[in-house]
Amino acid sequence: MKPNKLLLTLVLAMLTMAMPLQAANNKKGTFTVGEKTFLLNGKPFVVKAAEIHYPRIPRPYWEHRIKMCKALGMNAVCIYIFWNIHEQREGQFDFTGQNDVAEFCRLAQKNGMYVIVRPGPYVCAEWEMGGLPWWLLKKKDIRLRERDPYFMERVKIFEQKVGEQLAPLTIQKGGPIIMVQVENEYGSYGEDKPYVSEIRDCLRGIYGKELALFQCDWASNFEKNGLDDLTWTMNFGTGANIDKQFQRLKQLRPNAPLMCSEFWSGWFDKWGARHETRPAKAMVDGMDEMLSKNISFSLYMTHGGTSFGHWAGANSPGFAPDVTSYDYDAPINEYGQATPKYYELRTMMQKYNDGKKLPAVPKAPMPIVTVPKFELKEFATLMTATAEGGKMEKGALKTFEEMDMGWGTMIYSTRLPEITSTSVLSGEFHDFAQVFIDGKYIGKIDRVKNEKSLTIPAVKKGAELMIIVEGMGRINFGRAIKDFKGIVGNVTLSTETADADIVLTPKNWTNMAIPDDYETAKKALDMVKDFNAKSNMSGSAPGIAVTRNYEESAKLSAFMKPGYHRGYFTLKKVGDTFLNFETWGKGQVYVNGHAMGRIWSIGPQQTLYVPGCWLKKGKNEVIVLDVVGPKETVVWGQDKPELNKLNIEKTVKHNNIGDKPDLNSMTPAAAGQLNSGNGWQTVRFAKPQRGRYVALQCLSNHDGSQRSCIAELYMQDANGKRLSREPWTVKYANSENENGNHLADKVFDLQESTFWQTERAATLPHLLVIDLGSEQTVSALEYLPRAEEGAPGSVKDYKVFVF
Repeated sequence: MKPNKLLLTLVLAMLTMAMPLQAANNKKGTFTVGEKTFLLNGKPFVVKAAEIHYPRIPRPYWEHRIKMCKALGMNAVCIYIFWNIHEQREGQFDFTGQNDVAEFCRLAQKNGMYVIVRPGPYVCAEWEMGGLPWWLLKKKDIRLRERDPYFMERVKIFEQKVGEQLAPLTIQKGGPIIMVQVENEYGSYGEDKPYVSEIRDCLRGIYGKELALFQCDWASNFEKNGLDDLTWTMNFGTGANIDKQFQRLKQLRPNAPLMCSEFWSGWFDKWGARHETRPAKAMVDGMDEMLSKNISFSLYMTHGGTSFGHWAGANSPGFAPDVTSYDYDAPINEYGQATPKYYELRTMMQKYNDGKKLPAVPKAPMPIVTVPKFELKEFATLMTATAEGGKMEKGALKTFEEMDMGWGTMIYSTRLPEITSTSVLSGEFHDFAQVFIDGKYIGKIDRVKNEKSLTIPAVKKGAELMIIVEGMGRINFGRAIKDFKGIVGNVTLSTETADADIVLTPKNWTNMAIPDDYETAKKALDMVKDFNAKSNMSGSAPGIAVTRNYEESAKLSAFMKPGYHRGYFTLKKVGDTFLNFETWGKGQVYVNGHAMGRIWSIGPQQTLYVPGCWLKKGKNEVIVLDVVGPKETVVWGQDKPELNKLNIEKTVKHNNIGDKPDLNSMTPAAAGQLNSGNGWQTVRFAKPQRGRYVALQCLSNHDGSQRSCIAELYMQDANGKRLSREPWTVKYANSENENGNHLADKVFDLQESTFWQTERAATLPHLLVIDLGSEQTVSALEYLPRAEEGAPGSVKDYKVFVF
C-alpha cells in the first residue's frame, strides 16, 4: 500500500473508533416528572441550578464561571435566551462568538452540569426591553406578549432559530438540556392562557414531546395562566416563608415536585439609588430548608455579571433605568470571584453532595491590575457624528424607532416663533433631554425624575431650539415595555399671555439620529483628527466639529461639551480592572472596540468592570461618549469596583415636611385592623372616594415593634379593578430605611419581595402618602406585608385617607 493511502486508511480508522466514543460520552437520557420528585434517568433528582447569563460574561471566562458554580455544589446552570442580542436587526440572526449559546451549553456538559433553558420570548432580567427586540416597535400598534399576528410570527421564527442551535442538545439526544421554560412570569403581565398555550405549542414542536416544559410565576398569580400539562414552579426571594410560597401549589397538585425557579440571592441596582444587598444567612437558610425538603431551585443570580454596552434595561412604574453592573450581590461577584456569601453557601451545600467532596474553587482566569491616571485628550462634538453616517430627516418629530435606530442619541432642532415672556416647554422626552436655544444651554428634562417640562426664556422669532435626547434602556417589566425612545408625541410651548399652547409641529423639525456604537464614535474622532491635521489647526482648540457645512463649525462650538473623548493607557501586564469615571457626566464607554456600558455621575456605580481578556499588553484605547460633558477628562483603573457611591442633587427620601398633609380635619375612607401573617389583604371602603392622594397611616404593628414594613399596595377603582400604578409617585413618607433601599416607592415597584421599611429609631405612627398622578375614584386598598415567615413589621391598626 502506498504511504499516502496507508495514512488515509489510518485516519479513517481512527475517526471510526472516535465516533462511538463520542456517543458514549453523550449518552441519551431522560428527565421527567415523578411522584413528588423529578426523575433523572428514572431516579429521584433534586435540581440545584445556578442562574448565569452568557451575554453578561466575556466568552473567554464562560468555563471559569461554570466551574465556579460546580464548586459551589450546583448540578445545573439556568440560562435566559436574549432574543434582542441574537436578532439585533429583523431577520439577521447571530449565534456566533459571544452569542454562541450552543457552545455555552456544551461547556456546561463538559463540566458535568445540566442546563435549563429559558427562551422567552420575554425574559425580563433587567435587560433592555426584557429581551424583546427594539425593531418590533417600528410597528407602532403592535401588541407585545399577546397574540398579535406580527409578534407571534416573529416569535416563532426566533424560537425556531434558537431550536436549530439547542434542540440537538436535549438530554433525550445525549445533550445537557433537561428543561425548557414557557414564557416568563406572565402572571405579572396579564391573563391570557391562549397566548401562553401558543408559546407552549411552538416550543413543543421544536424540542419534541419528551422534553420537560415548565412555567414560572409568583405564588400570588401563578393560577392565572397555569397550563394543565406543564410543570409549575414558583419565584421568590431570600427570607421568604417557603411553606407559604408552595401552599397553594401543593393544594392543587399534591403529588407534583416542587421547585423555586428563581430564588433571588440579591437584587439589581438602579441609577440614583443605593447599591442593593441581601444577607447571606437568609439566602443560605432558605436553600438549606428547600434541600432538606427535596425542593429543587435555581439561584437567581449565582453570578450576575455585567450588562455590557446598552443592554441594561429599566424598571417600572415610572422610569428607573438599571446600572451597567449586574453584580446582584450574588455569591460570585461581577468579576467572577467568590464572595463571603459564596463560602457560606458552599459550606451548606456540602451537606447535600452525597458524601462527596465538592470540587476545588477554581482560580480566577486573570489577575486584577491597576492603571495610573491618564487623560483623554482627543475630542469631537456630538454633532460630528452627523457628518458621516448619521441619519437626518426633516419634517415631523420622529422617535428612534421611526428613524430606524435602536440605541443612541437624537438631536432635534426647529425655529421658534417670537415669545415675549417666559414659557414652559413640555413633551414626552425618553429619556434624558438637554435643551439649547441659539447654542445656549437652558436646562435638562430627566425622565427618571418624572420631568416633562422646562421653563425657557423669552425668544426672538427665528431662534433655534435644539433638544438633545439620549435614550437609556427600554423598560423591561410590566405593561410599560412598549417603550419608544426620543421625543414621543408633540412638543408644546405654554405662555401666560397666549390663549392656547403653541404646538411645535408637524413639519418644521430636523431629526438627526446618532447611533450608539463604536464605529460611529471612532469615525467621529478620526474625522476630527484628520480634519484638524489637514487644516493645520494644531494651535486651535482641538475637536472643532466637522459637518456637511463647514461654515457651521463656529456655531456648533457651543455644543462641544456633549461629545466623544479618546485617550490611551499602556499595560505591561494584562488583567481585569475597574475604570473609574467619577469625573465624567453621562454616557457610554468603549475599550478597544468593546462596548463596556453606561456611566452616570449620579451613581451608585462609579466604575466599569473591564475584563482583562479584552485588554492587551501595550497601548489600549478608551472612548467616552459623554452627552453631558465631564468635569475632568481623566480616567484611572483601580483594583476593586465602586458600586455604592451616590452623587445626587438631593436625598432620595420623601420626607419633605412641606409635603406632609394635615389629616386632622379629614375623615378616613377606612379604619380598622389588618390580619397578621403573610398574603394579600383587601380593605374595602364604605363608599368610593374621589381624590389624587391616598394616605396610609400605620398606627401599630402585629409584632409590637415600632418598625413598619409594606411589600406592595394596589388601589381599586369603583368597579373593583386595580388602578394602573404607572403614574404613581411617593408624595410623602415620614420614615424610610435607606440602607438596603427600603424606600417608600418599593410599595408599587411590581416586586413582592421588596418592601418599604421605616427606620429602626422612628416611632409610630408612620405615614405614607401616594400621588396617583391624577384624580381617581378609589373603592379599596390591597395590602401585602413582607414575604418572610411571620411577616415582620406587618401593620395592625391603620387609617386610610383619600383626598
